[in-house]
Amino acid sequence: MAWLAGGLWLLALLRLGAAAESGVVKVDGSVAIASTGEFFVCATLDWWPADKCDYGTCSWGNASLLNLDLSNELLLNAVRAFSPLLLRLGGTLQDKVLYHTPDDGRLPCVPFAKNGSATFGFTRGCLTMSRWDELNAFFQKSGAKVVFGLNALNGRDPDGGSYMGGSWDMTNAASFIQYTVSKGYEIHGWELGNELGGKAVGTSIAADQYAKDATFLKWVLEDTYEDSPSKPLLLAPGSFFDEDWFGEFIAKTSPDIVSVVSHHIYNLGPGVDTHIVEKILKPSFLDGMARTFSELQRLLKTAGTSAVAWVGEAGGSYNSGHHLVTDAFVFSFWYLDQLGMSAKYDTKTYCRQSFIGGNYGLLNTTTFQPNPDYYSALLWHRLMGTTVLDAKFSGTNNLIRAYAHCAKNSPGITLLLINLHGNARNDVSLTSEEPLVVQASGAMREEYHLLPEGGDIQSQVMLLNGRALTTDAGNIPRLEPIIVDAAQHISIAPLSIAFVHMPNYYAPACS
Repeated sequence: MAWLAGGLWLLALLRLGAAAESGVVKVDGSVAIASTGEFFVCATLDWWPADKCDYGTCSWGNASLLNLDLSNELLLNAVRAFSPLLLRLGGTLQDKVLYHTPDDGRLPCVPFAKNGSATFGFTRGCLTMSRWDELNAFFQKSGAKVVFGLNALNGRDPDGGSYMGGSWDMTNAASFIQYTVSKGYEIHGWELGNELGGKAVGTSIAADQYAKDATFLKWVLEDTYEDSPSKPLLLAPGSFFDEDWFGEFIAKTSPDIVSVVSHHIYNLGPGVDTHIVEKILKPSFLDGMARTFSELQRLLKTAGTSAVAWVGEAGGSYNSGHHLVTDAFVFSFWYLDQLGMSAKYDTKTYCRQSFIGGNYGLLNTTTFQPNPDYYSALLWHRLMGTTVLDAKFSGTNNLIRAYAHCAKNSPGITLLLINLHGNARNDVSLTSEEPLVVQASGAMREEYHLLPEGGDIQSQVMLLNGRALTTDAGNIPRLEPIIVDAAQHISIAPLSIAFVHMPNYYAPACS
């Protein structure tokens, strides 16, 4: 049996391959500390054309929404495997897209063109309705849920400083929304703008004006979807967090103008940085993002708004990432830690930049083969439920990251353990805040151990319980656990990751 062979390999590795340390994870299963949304794992599709280049490297290929090969079988199966995957369509150039609808068909429809003097380095681009039809056919076939980012710069003019003045002209956007509804395309949410608020990139819009524009969009959506059985979410501002700007925007859109307050994360710096791996392996650096999650959570609570927090775009390292880092095994340390940490602060959805494109795609831009983070995302999606539990690790070092959720569609809990230690495995014991038996006698658990091929954390091949994860004839491989006696400690190898599903773990919060 595959799981038995994997288990034998794993035991050999853990017992013979590294020095051992030990620690304890205490899980409080009595009460939930937070919850995620149903579609917590999300990924982005972007607009960047093939000649989007960073530091002399052009990493986007044909991954744009305008030219992505939607007939690729591996692309289809990679999305289908999530059943469903939430896709956020947007990015920097969304605010330069014209929608070539029947109402606006008189306007010229030209592609993005590189222009160093233009905002964001490109001229305006165009989405034809035939391409929009093709995209929606793919979404329906793959079962994807869709959030679409609207152009929020139409009608605005520079005010002579860093801000764009004037109100949003949403005529073209309203025509596009109307076309979408008339075709019966289901949109999970509409997002207003990309990185134009908060700590804006390139140009910015004042919080007061942004709130007015969001209010106008709310009215248009309510009117357009009046007879529709399902109503879309309204998301904004899709920007880097700034406490003052976000505070004003939230106050002026409360209690219910926007459904989601979205923010972006690129805390690892530029893709050209040669120290990204060092940052990822440093617990104090990883901990730094907790402040942003906590501050946004506080703003939403104190404002009395019904809006919830999303991470609308997170690639870790901006300007398209760094090859053999943000598309390699090592990036799963950062990515899974982000999922675990953000969930603890009531983040409902976390959208990874990107599903395909750049050097941080879940899929390889050229071959469509899954990178390691694809499998990390899929395991989280299948194993971690929406109820978040408090999990604390204590041991001889602080290099174990621990997160716990109620299991997804199953009894018990799922534990995520990340070992950042370069040389020592950790034998982890589990305790509970509950004065009750944690595991029934003779209980078993399922373990999914993730390691890089050849022990190289910059490898683009991930091993699951000793087996390389590779596709076969366009199909995503099965993700099978090893079965372990629940009475044993959890042994996690150096520089590795483990998901541990414990169906017999007693957690009242999961009842």
